[in-house]
Amino acid sequence: MFKTVNGILHIENVNAVEIAEKLGTPLYITSKSKLEENLKTYEKAFPDAGLLYAVKANNNVSLMKIISKHGFGADVFSDGELYLALLAGFKPESILFNGNSKSEREIRMGVRAGTYFSVDSIDELHTLSEIAVEEGAEVKIAFRVNPDISAETHPKIATGLKTSKFGIPREHVSDAYTLALELPNIVPAGIHCHIGSQITDLSPFIEALNRLFDIAGLLEEMSIDIEFLDMGGGLGIDYEGRGVPTPEDLAERIMPVFRERSSELSSKPELWLEPGRSIVGNTTVLLTKVNAVKRAYKNFAAVDAGFNLLLRPVMYGAYHRVAVANKMESEPEETYTVVGPVCESGDVIAEDRKLPRVEKGDLLAIFDTGAYGFAMSSQYNGRLRCAEVLVDGDRYHIIREAESYSDLAGKQLVPEMLFSDGF
Repeated sequence: MFKTVNGILHIENVNAVEIAEKLGTPLYITSKSKLEENLKTYEKAFPDAGLLYAVKANNNVSLMKIISKHGFGADVFSDGELYLALLAGFKPESILFNGNSKSEREIRMGVRAGTYFSVDSIDELHTLSEIAVEEGAEVKIAFRVNPDISAETHPKIATGLKTSKFGIPREHVSDAYTLALELPNIVPAGIHCHIGSQITDLSPFIEALNRLFDIAGLLEEMSIDIEFLDMGGGLGIDYEGRGVPTPEDLAERIMPVFRERSSELSSKPELWLEPGRSIVGNTTVLLTKVNAVKRAYKNFAAVDAGFNLLLRPVMYGAYHRVAVANKMESEPEETYTVVGPVCESGDVIAEDRKLPRVEKGDLLAIFDTGAYGFAMSSQYNGRLRCAEVLVDGDRYHIIREAESYSDLAGKQLVPEMLFSDGF
């Protein structure tokens, strides 16, 4: 899906240099065929599972329409994500409303839409019951359980630790479900956990699944029929080219455990998964133009995309592969640190990379930016967010327009007093 033709990077059959010249930079470009390939990989690996796309990874409606047409459900974390998921065609009954701090407005929106809920606290459970009664609706829920499992990943995206803000502690789960059985318009239907993101060791997934089954056994003693066990997402992708487990590898490890332990239950729960990064991460490249090359303490290549568009390197110390898109067949010559235009010393996209000679006007490609790229972008420093493009063979479609200056002030209001002579 990403290839070199005559020394130029191509996304499918679209020339990166030509599209950058036509549309300007920075520019996010996604390969439709790579997205389709990733979806089919999950469908093949987990033919009997409930697959819920994690909207937080990339909430572009066009991309989500492709995902929803493959029959995926959605995992949403806010009313905004729910709105976008419904707009993209996800069926409400295939949406799980996740989140540790849902407002009453968000809960009401989910109840009216008819989603499942992952409940994160007793306070939320009471509020959900009250709103469900007001709306005359029954709501199927799972409690998000904190499994106290350590997955090897960045601390900021490890969500299954005992110290995490997410989930009901294991020792309180039985009491939580007992209360759920007593409250009106609440139907306990499943169990949910999520242990983190960008996980490349499969062992914690197996540990988490076993803990879900241990809880399921307790719930059956309470006469709860378990519809689903949701073990979340978190499968990592290969940012550094070192090789990581695939969805097929994950299925080979967890499905035998799922089948064996399902035999212990009288109910027949469905396995749910919430892939996000492993669906969209490697589908997208961020193109950015070199504004200046400065030889100082080290060689700096200053580009027009910074952490306003790609926060991961600054927030997590994340690694993304970088290439000179107009010199793909040139040999590496010098070491460069790629920096953005934001007024922060930490605005570093890639540090100490061996690249072909970089010059002003060159086009750099930052790979694997489809997950938590545009989704985490901002207007910091008054910088406009860029366009997003979907490539399909030799054609491309703009799926998000670049912002204009009016977008910076679009929702701002200036009080009338500020126009008076006294100011």
